[in-house]
Amino acid sequence: MVLLGLGLALYAPAHALERSDILLDIVSNCVDPAHANYCTLCRVPRNDAACGAALDCKKSTDVWALNDRYTAIRDIKMCGCPSSFVHGLALPTYPVTGVEDPRRPEGLWQFAWDAAIRRIEPAQIALVVNPRLLRSQNQLHIHLLRLLPDIRERLENEMHSNVSSLDSIWATATKLAAAKGLDDYGVLVSQRPQGGFMVLVTASSPESAFTQWRCN
Repeated sequence: MVLLGLGLALYAPAHALERSDILLDIVSNCVDPAHANYCTLCRVPRNDAACGAALDCKKSTDVWALNDRYTAIRDIKMCGCPSSFVHGLALPTYPVTGVEDPRRPEGLWQFAWDAAIRRIEPAQIALVVNPRLLRSQNQLHIHLLRLLPDIRERLENEMHSNVSSLDSIWATATKLAAAKGLDDYGVLVSQRPQGGFMVLVTASSPESAFTQWRCN
């Protein structure tokens, strides 16, 4: 789950914001410093946006990739961790709530993989979306993580589908969830040693079950 913990002090009463909308606020106001009034609207600005003195990790946004539809950013759980620990988020830059949203874009999975592969060895990459009832944020986000060590056999023993590319992950996950009788579910995507990708769905959080999602 994304428990950003940005701190209520960052959000003055005059700018009331539901805590479940923090990620939507970040992608709307903080990833692109070219936006008008960027330094005024963004509560956690990029350190390369010339908004003043450099901010510490928990009060800044670190953008890993950005195009006109998606962005990848550092998750706050990386703050205070060793440099070897990686936890990123790939998100649409427009409102999409999560796994249940019919607007969820298939293209976000390839964007997430391309961002992850710059920081994590391909065989160790896990792309994860948590179930609706187990998330803290109502903006769709794919976690970019490392798999737990020696987790491959356990993954293979889970009900899953194998796909050749990342262009039909949502469609594949929907079929798996129906087969398992799940209305709400999380999704995990990883590379298969034989080629292609594995897709599995779970009623619980794939993030906590299969990945190195925090450093302590």
